[in-house]
Amino acid sequence: MSDIPHTPSHTPSPAEQDAVASKVSKRGNPPNLDTSPNLDTLPNLDKVPGHWLLARLGKRVLRPGGRELTSYLLAKLNITPSDDVVEFAPGLGVTTRDILERQPASYTGVEQNAAAVAVVNKLQGAANQRCLQASAQDSELPANSADVVMGEAFLTMQSPSHKAKIVAEAFRILRPGGRYGLHELCLRPDDMPLALQDDVRRDLAKAIRVNAQPLTVADWRALVTSVGFEVEAVRTVDMGLLRPKRLIQDEGLAGVLRIVFNVLRKPAARRRVLTMRATFQRHAPQLGAVGLVARKPLD
Repeated sequence: MSDIPHTPSHTPSPAEQDAVASKVSKRGNPPNLDTSPNLDTLPNLDKVPGHWLLARLGKRVLRPGGRELTSYLLAKLNITPSDDVVEFAPGLGVTTRDILERQPASYTGVEQNAAAVAVVNKLQGAANQRCLQASAQDSELPANSADVVMGEAFLTMQSPSHKAKIVAEAFRILRPGGRYGLHELCLRPDDMPLALQDDVRRDLAKAIRVNAQPLTVADWRALVTSVGFEVEAVRTVDMGLLRPKRLIQDEGLAGVLRIVFNVLRKPAARRRVLTMRATFQRHAPQLGAVGLVARKPLD
């Protein structure tokens, strides 16, 4: 693991990034987030998005840096009972639980998937806690209404233009001095040739059946600073989503056994998981997870 100092690096132009985007598969959202263990109710297992398949197999932590990097972000964001918190794309609500344990003044989830909204709303028990079905690009929340905005493992799957709109939306709804935390897949090193970046993104898209467009750490920095944020902290860890050690850290032994049981009983699911794991291993030197905390400047 490493803390990254401020270092300048080449940032691909929007035209270069859009050229990369056109070469990978189109982004698709699953129709629901039903995580029941009955894999027979899934459509074609060879084509469903990888994160959806893993959730149905019993995996709860779907962040590239696992609980370790989420804990780092939460510590740096330092959520207190006086903070109004917004979480973009809470998904299964794993991080939502951690946020609510800090008893913020209010919590608002912004999630496009109706089933995920229902899951997150079940976690909440106070009038100041809610999850809205809305887009992170246009949350419809008032400007200057939040002290903390957090989002994990969903910007990677957006096109360059959508990434920029979502980060700009986080900036808009934060009050001056507010903190923004993101946890995403990253490419390394910062000076990775563009051709190799394209190759990695293409292989990821094929393996996980989702438009995966991770950026280098320098480019994640450039993305958030382009809308006015000031970067305060950055940490990277290995992308160990399907490594045994990380699985045990994130899911616990009982959780890992549940996942293994489900994988073994469904050959099509097993093939997909092995393909994803092989892709992650092949590109292990080029793939990491980044946690970044930025602040909206004071007026």
